[in-house]
Amino acid sequence: MTDDSMADDAVPIDAVSADVQADAIPAAPIRVALADDEAMVRAGLRLLLEHQPDLTVVGEAADGVDAVAMVRRTRPDVVLLDIRMPRQDGLAAAREIVAEGAAKVIMLTTFDDDRNLADALRSGVSGFLLKVAPPEQLLAAVRSVAEGNALLDPAVTVRVIESFARAPQTDPRLAALLASLTDRERDVLREVAAGRSNAEVAAHLYLGETTVKTYLSRALAKLSLRDRVQAVVFAYESGLVKPGTPG
Repeated sequence: MTDDSMADDAVPIDAVSADVQADAIPAAPIRVALADDEAMVRAGLRLLLEHQPDLTVVGEAADGVDAVAMVRRTRPDVVLLDIRMPRQDGLAAAREIVAEGAAKVIMLTTFDDDRNLADALRSGVSGFLLKVAPPEQLLAAVRSVAEGNALLDPAVTVRVIESFARAPQTDPRLAALLASLTDRERDVLREVAAGRSNAEVAAHLYLGETTVKTYLSRALAKLSLRDRVQAVVFAYESGLVKPGTPG
């Protein structure tokens, strides 16, 4: 082998060191803010979150007014927001935070907090999680939402469906938008509204999971929806899915 060929095959030392340096630099931790009027709940959440190397708590608040101010000040990636808080409830605080694009919001709820679930979903929150959810589910939710995904606890989806069942009006303007979707896009949207994951939708419709993602992305784009959380609301308000319809 000639010196010239060896030179051609050689990898520049600077490139190697750059790769090593890039691998050595850890990703910045996900910044999380907490808003709950119960100090023990906040303490428990902080302990859980800060035990994770990729998560850090940057602020706390005990009511909705302080929550909005704290989020503006600390600029977290994700805020865990209790629905019921004094001075300003979590729903009003979420609307302000989302409208300003200050952070992604996960609402923490209990089974008896479903009166205004649909309103909160319309406001653009990134997800709902039950307070009784296991720790690993909460951690996964924070990471998923920080990456730009949306989530809806299956149990919360049931409560949303029940809330629409009590007031099953259909918005004719939204119903008209359904005409822009293909049959397959409507099928996938209907499955998502039933609370199924992409993998479950794929199995139910005998499609590949990547194909399901493509259909869902196209449907969201056509309907000007941000994520599957808003898709659930749209599916019911447009009449695509009727409360009580088998999944």
